[in-house]
Amino acid sequence: MFRRFDLTPLRLLWLGLALLGGGLGLWRGVSLDASQGVALVVLALWCLIETTIRRNWTALLTFPAMALGIGCALPLYLFLRSRRIV
Repeated sequence: MFRRFDLTPLRLLWLGLALLGGGLGLWRGVSLDASQGVALVVLALWCLIETTIRRNWTALLTFPAMALGIGCALPLYLFLRSRRIV
């Protein structure tokens, strides 16, 4: 069962950071400044472009995570992107 997810140490790190970022986003509330807003827009563009090229459609789960901030969305995207594509 875990074989399907290929949870390497690096992928576990990305997942842990995404959970930490999401927890902090929920606990402290999301207040965006201009820099974080630009970072979220850049991540959204990167996610869209790479998803269409690599056809890694699960990476689109990054968009709902953006509501919790860049601290959750970026590590989640890296976690989803680092999986082996079949």
